[in-house]
Amino acid sequence: MSGKQSDDLEDPLTQWLNSQPQSGPPPSAQRRCGLRFAFYGRMSTVEHQDRVTSRHWQRNCATELVDGHGMIVTEYFDVGCSRRRGWRQRPRAAALLAALDDPDRGFDAIVVGEYERAFSANQLQHLAPVLEQHGVQLWLPETDGPVDHHDPTHQALIMMLGAQSKREVQRARFRVIMAMRAQAREQGRYLGGRPPYGYRLVDAGPHPNAAHARWGRRLRRLEPDPATAGHVRWMFAQRLAGRSLASIARGLNDAGTPCPSGVDRDRNPHRRGDQWTLRTVAAILSNPRYTGRQVWNRQPAHTDSSRLQREPTRRNPTTDWVVSKQRAHTPLVSEQHFVATQAVRCHRTADDGTMRSYLFTGLLHCGACGRKMESHWVNQRPGYRCRHGRTSTQRPTDHRHKIFYIREDNIIARLADHPGLALDAWRPHELAAFLHRNKITVVCDHENCTLTTGRSNPINS
Repeated sequence: MSGKQSDDLEDPLTQWLNSQPQSGPPPSAQRRCGLRFAFYGRMSTVEHQDRVTSRHWQRNCATELVDGHGMIVTEYFDVGCSRRRGWRQRPRAAALLAALDDPDRGFDAIVVGEYERAFSANQLQHLAPVLEQHGVQLWLPETDGPVDHHDPTHQALIMMLGAQSKREVQRARFRVIMAMRAQAREQGRYLGGRPPYGYRLVDAGPHPNAAHARWGRRLRRLEPDPATAGHVRWMFAQRLAGRSLASIARGLNDAGTPCPSGVDRDRNPHRRGDQWTLRTVAAILSNPRYTGRQVWNRQPAHTDSSRLQREPTRRNPTTDWVVSKQRAHTPLVSEQHFVATQAVRCHRTADDGTMRSYLFTGLLHCGACGRKMESHWVNQRPGYRCRHGRTSTQRPTDHRHKIFYIREDNIIARLADHPGLALDAWRPHELAAFLHRNKITVVCDHENCTLTTGRSNPINS
């Protein structure tokens, strides 16, 4: 008995359904109609959508649209792509565009199951000239057939669909963000992401949404990790004792303490995970979640994982952070000690054990190139220099400026005669505090020091 005969015997219902009279034109009539279609579909997320279901309903809509006009001969379906990404940034859509250049591409038109699945805002308006150049039609259910880009009615409809698609995204985004703000601030809810070093995730009870709870969904919260929480407490204590970030990192490496990416390799496959760095220590010591408060929106969301790996992490302004009103988990440092840690500024110790300090750190800019000048000890005195962007990894050139040095006492002497400052009754520390407080920048060259505000306006009086 052949395999086909065996399948027929095992599935009598399918055999009966296939033997019933079918309404409409036979399949052969469809095949005689000339157009060959490439179906394009898309789904946004992998975790919250089912690929089979999403593809199926889009494909069915497209099949009904082209029924009697041709048949779908190939398929391009993107998974995990937001509609806000242009077609050239979606893998399968980009492949479809590349296929347009092939004279033997095998299809005459493109069909989609729903406008919002394929386009957002004015994406179709930018794509229309490309399709017209290659003589490829675009079929939409909303136009009940091919789109005529020269028809004013179709132009108005496309503009309306684009605006509606953009509005849908913005409305959903606004609702989600406002809900997450409320959950973080009012409930202290853990909203996902990697747990901070020193914590682990534990069960926090059933989900407050009754429907999610019936499906077995649970909340999670942070709990001190017995293996790493002690290292975080030690780091805060060392920083409060006056140790530099580099010194703390060296101490952890010397002790063989696993770094965050080494402890959690599954969430950090893109990192080496072999040692502590200054940036890692700084990130831990500046994270307010160690006070027991839940904090959300510290950094912008990244929709492109490849860009996240290439660029350093950037923080949102503290005014945009959402902090829970109450403690949401066990703190590893008190709020008072955390705030005190943020105020610690360590200065490099000289060979003789004395502490070197600089009054104008961060306030001086080079008059030649505009860069910030760095603190530099000059002839046993505090001073500043600008290397005009040159580092030890670059070969010197004949066309670069010479390194510019200026002593701190010379800066004070120049500012004493500045018409915008009445320095007679001021002390140097009070002068530096005044400049910091008023966000005044000092632009220095070999002859003068000029005061400017944050908008680069010179202060003359």
